[in-house]
Amino acid sequence: MENKKIMILAGEASGDMYGAHLVQAMKAQAPQLEFFGMGGPQMAAAGVIQAVDAATVSVVGISEVFSHLPAILRAARILKKTLLTKKPDLLILIDFPDFNFHIAKFAKKLNIKIFYYISPQVWAWRKGRIKTIRKLIDKMMVILPFEVDFYQKNNVRVCFEGHPLIDIVKADTHTLLDSSKRPLIGLLPGSRHGEINRLFPTLLAAAQQLKHHYPEAQFVVPLAPTVTKAMLTPYLSPLRSLPIQFIENQTYTVLSTCDVVIAASGTVTLEAALLETPMVIIYRLKPLSYYLGKYLVKLPFFGLCNLIANEKIVPELLQAEANPHTITYEVRRILDNDAVRQKMKHQFAALKQQLGQTGVTTRIASAALEMILL
Repeated sequence: MENKKIMILAGEASGDMYGAHLVQAMKAQAPQLEFFGMGGPQMAAAGVIQAVDAATVSVVGISEVFSHLPAILRAARILKKTLLTKKPDLLILIDFPDFNFHIAKFAKKLNIKIFYYISPQVWAWRKGRIKTIRKLIDKMMVILPFEVDFYQKNNVRVCFEGHPLIDIVKADTHTLLDSSKRPLIGLLPGSRHGEINRLFPTLLAAAQQLKHHYPEAQFVVPLAPTVTKAMLTPYLSPLRSLPIQFIENQTYTVLSTCDVVIAASGTVTLEAALLETPMVIIYRLKPLSYYLGKYLVKLPFFGLCNLIANEKIVPELLQAEANPHTITYEVRRILDNDAVRQKMKHQFAALKQQLGQTGVTTRIASAALEMILL
């Protein structure tokens, strides 16, 4: 592995987390590797030299892509130039499909091997992209068990070593807040600016209603690496009496401690499931993105734990359903009914069994390193 170089690209907070753990696992096996590319603070801390900060390109929904197009195109130009000048031995792409496919096409012309880590959801929508994957990607590393059959049927070289969260998520129940005041309710509005704008005011309104039903309730917001307290406090100005705390760098402690969480759809919902924390999943898109998605995406669920289990383990509220009244109803149904909580926890435990054995990230690192040696 002497003088071997790897470009790695992640475009959002979850990809930054997965990328950081992968880089650490690869360096543990080959310390002399050089990493560079696009990511966030966790990948930077793992030693990835940042040609582009992922925060400049991380958006949700078609309409938001248009408004951020100049920054996205600028990032693509920088990364193409980096591919030309650095000539990496391997390109690792993490989710973030449309942007990463664009870079992959350029890398393919340079005969650079491409390892795709965390499949785009081509099985859910725009299945025609499978042709692009078959043409461009040398190996697809999936993290959801049902994805294997889909890729095998489409003649894509696919590998499943388990879900990396099996290794990453660790329960931590040391005291964060006054444990005598219950319930403890987690509010997780997402990791992107657009998500926060659409969801955090609704979460706070629901918290106000829940405080009426549970006078001793405490509310806690675990801050994602891409989110600061300063970004969220302006939403609190009319709600100074609401007992809410912001906790940095302790997401798993918060999730382990909470009686229930209300979470934006995303990786954190699967993290909560692995910690067997009851939850309500919510999400809102801009109207144009939602209606286009409704036309294109044909899935029975949008929450990760529900998708993997292929049944509705936890309530999920989308668009207009994600309102304070309905959120409050679903949270109360969980808090006031022990049978509901226990059934949810039992289903979470069964879900964990589908996601593989420990050592996932180490096995994925080995698979990526093999490509350099081929």
